This record gives sequence, structure tokens and C-alpha cells, in this order.
Amino acid sequence: MKDFQDYIITNLLAIKNSPFKAAALAFLGGILMGLTVAPVNAWFLAWIALAPLWFLVVNQKPAGKLFHFRSLVLNPALWWGLGYHGVGLFWMMGIRAMSWLGVPWLASLGIALFCWTFITFWGAFLVITWAMFARRIFAQIPQPIIRVLIGTALWCGLENFWSSGILWWTSLAFTQSPADLAILHLGQLSGTTAVTAAIVAVNGLIAEVIQIKVNREQVEKYTINYNYLKIATGLLVSLHLIGFLLLSHPLNEDENTALKVGIIQGNIPNTIKMFADSRQVALGNYTAGYLDLANQGVDAVLIPETALPFFLPELERSPFYQAILAKGVVAWTGAYGERDLSYTNSLFTIAGNGQVLSRYDKVKLVALGEYIPFSEILGKFISSLSPLNAEMIAGTENQVFDTPFGRAIVGICYESAFSEHFRRQTAAGGEFILTASNNAHFSAAMPAQHHAQDVMRAIESDRWAVRATNTGYSGIVDPHGRTLWISGINTYEIHAQKIYRRQSQTLYVRWGDWLAPLLLGLSFVGGLWAKFY
Repeated sequence: MKDFQDYIITNLLAIKNSPFKAAALAFLGGILMGLTVAPVNAWFLAWIALAPLWFLVVNQKPAGKLFHFRSLVLNPALWWGLGYHGVGLFWMMGIRAMSWLGVPWLASLGIALFCWTFITFWGAFLVITWAMFARRIFAQIPQPIIRVLIGTALWCGLENFWSSGILWWTSLAFTQSPADLAILHLGQLSGTTAVTAAIVAVNGLIAEVIQIKVNREQVEKYTINYNYLKIATGLLVSLHLIGFLLLSHPLNEDENTALKVGIIQGNIPNTIKMFADSRQVALGNYTAGYLDLANQGVDAVLIPETALPFFLPELERSPFYQAILAKGVVAWTGAYGERDLSYTNSLFTIAGNGQVLSRYDKVKLVALGEYIPFSEILGKFISSLSPLNAEMIAGTENQVFDTPFGRAIVGICYESAFSEHFRRQTAAGGEFILTASNNAHFSAAMPAQHHAQDVMRAIESDRWAVRATNTGYSGIVDPHGRTLWISGINTYEIHAQKIYRRQSQTLYVRWGDWLAPLLLGLSFVGGLWAKFY
């Protein structure tokens, strides 16, 4: 055992003293973290994959001055971030197949590569920022437990800040969905921060098992304190037990709150969806699906994001609208909305008499796909590569979506990544979740991750979730995150199932993300104590 221990320590010392090996070790850790997300779902790796980077942040000296090229290129935090976000977001390369929009293959590949690279580096910048502050603070804090507290608080604070922007997807909490339902239930306490904090703290404790010091003769001495491994194990087990208790709580649904919903997955490839001659295919699929579900006695039918790519006046002349008038079943319809001289990506509640009862406009638009960021700078460049329309505008943050069955919580496609978006609507009286997405231009990895996002939102808000997508995966998720039905990929499917309206409010819904500021406050106090006492 001691020989094996010495072997590990000798190699770790060699790695930390070699900038190239340190960057490689961090990159490997990032790749392992990237394998935790759907569809691979190796969620257990998340509990050790950050430890190598933490070890290097505590023990490795920077490879040169802070802003020198060598220091930047060999920064372990950069390589860890590239590994995690690069692997987790590799599905973004799927948008290269845009010849149907008139984009040449090479330009299409360039757009996809630009998007993937930019978002990967944006995620890596979070990790670099964490490591930069953590290194400076850790150097002043000799107590490992205080370092773990500060490092965890700092990571959670940065995730909180990043998720308030327009580009967000890969929180560390996301690594556990949809596989580890017990730990995901910590989201009911303080959203994704509770899950992220658990992952970072366990990794930090594992990394702190090995502590290296340099004596006056500049000889490196190491000590091993297995107590931190015991604490990490105890924390991991106890947090899972708390999550399991929340998961075990019976739903106790009231049949008076039941709602039978239908889902149509139209399976209309983007290659034909936006062209006038082919819109009849979409109308045919969704009209036939609506009629079938209406005959099954559903209360309402949900169809995907822009399933019918029309404005309302045109939609009202369609056979789909006539089917609504004939059957009298509510349709939650993905289409375009008009606002001034622009348009919106919207979901409409169309009653059985044809009246539009409510409208929700997508708030979180997709950069390049639905609008051009920094259009003053990038507009001409992007337009030269792609004919994507940049005139779509976002909806307001304070929207509510009232239906004949109560208030719904709505997310359109990309919005599923933003937990606060769902929390706000739940706190405003939302009783069930409706998400409508397209996803047709990506490989199966993206819709699998999208489903994982909605699983987290269902748990955090304690609501039933109904998911309708164009080509998969559509699904029904209960408030404990259990997937009761999921469609295939690239298939036409309809499905009817009973869900329940709920009015409960989790701690997260009532208080929001209270844990991040609490951890930051405790870390400040802990840092002062460590410095002066």
C-alpha cells in the first residue's frame, strides 16, 4: 500500500512541476467531466473530475507571469474548461448542415465551428476566473476546510453570475441529470447552486487529501490526511440521503387537478420546414395528430416550437385551425407572433372556439440562430456567411401564461437551461410546465441534454412537465424528475397522458438561490478567521 502511495505522490509531484503535464492532467479531468452529461450520463465521474484541477490550483506555481503567452496557454484551468465545455457542447457542431438555408457547406462548417469554439471558451473563462481568484486566496489560507468553503462559494457565485447572462447551458449541476435523481432533489432547496456546491465541495475535499509544502531548503514535503477523504465520503452520502428523502416524498395527487394532455411530435426536418411548398406537410402532420388526440379525449394538445411557421392571420386560414373549431380542444400552438415591425417566437393558447386566450413570447433567444449579438460589430460579418434572419425580438421577463386549466410555466427551447426563468413563473402561480422545442438541426446528443435540463426544472419547481419537440425527445416528466414517457428520435409520434396541476412551493421557489450569497458570506467570515486567528 505504501509503495503504491509513494508511486502516486511521486507522479503527482512530477506533474505539478511540469506545466505541460499539469495542463494535460487538467484537460483529462475536464474531459471526464464532459462525459458526465447526457447522452453518456457517466454522472459519477463528476464527483472526482474537478479534483485534479483543484490540486493544481493549490499546489502549482504559475508557468510564468500572469499574462505571458506561456502562462495563458498552459493554464490548467483553461484546459479543464476546454475539456468539459468542449465535450459537453460538441453537439453544437450539428448546425453545420445548413445547406437547406442556402449556406455553402464550408461557410456552414465555419459558423458551427465559430459557435462551438466561442461557447466553449466562454465556459472555460468561468473556470479560469475561478482558478485565478482561488489561487490567490488559497495561498493565504492554510486551513483546507476553509479553502473548500471559499472555493465552493466562489464557483457557485460565478455560475450564478454566468447564468444571468444570455449564454448558459453547462452548470456543474447539469452533470447529474437525468441519472442521479436523489442529488438533483437538492435543487428544491436552492436550485442548481445546491447541486453544484455539493460537487465542488466533494472534489475539493478529495484534492485536499494530499498537501505539499516547501521547506527552507526548497525541498517539497508532502503529507496525506485521509480525514478529508472521510469527510468527502460522509458529505456525499449524507447529501444523497437528504435528496433521497425528498425523492421519497409521495406526490399525493388530487384527481380534481388532473389534466389529460396530448403531445404531437411532428418530425418535420428543418430541410423542408421553412419552405412554402413544404409547409403543407407540417399542417398535415399536426392536423392529423390533433384530430387523433382529440378523439382520445384529451383536454389540450401541445405542439413544438414554431411547429407551424405562420403568423396568426395565416394560421387562421389553415386546416389545423379548422380542426380546432371542429373538435373544440385547446391547442398550445408554436407559431410566430407579430410585434410592431418585428416578430417573436411564440406559444399561443387557442381555445376551442378559435379565440387566442394567451400568448408567450420567447425571452432567451439563441445567438446567431434568432438574433445577432453585438450586431453593430458582427452583423455584417455574420450576414456575409448566413441568411439567418436577425429581426426576431425577445419577450419580456414578467410574462404569465394563463390557460383554461390554470396558469402554466412556459419555456421555449433554449430557455430550459435557465432555472430562474422557471422559478419566477412558478412563484407567480404556475401550476404545470410546458416546454416547446425544435432541436431538429442537431444530433441526438442535444435533445438528450435538453430533456435533462427539463428534468431539473421539474424537480426544482415541483411541477409536472410536458415536453413537445419537433423530432425528439418529447416526454412527460413528473415532479420527482421521473420520465414517465419519452419519444423516439426522428419519428412522428403522438401521446396522451394525465398530468396534475400543483400549487406547492419549494424552498427554492419561495426564496430563490439563497445558498450562493450565504456561502459567499460564510467564506468571507472564514477567510478573516483563517487570516487573523
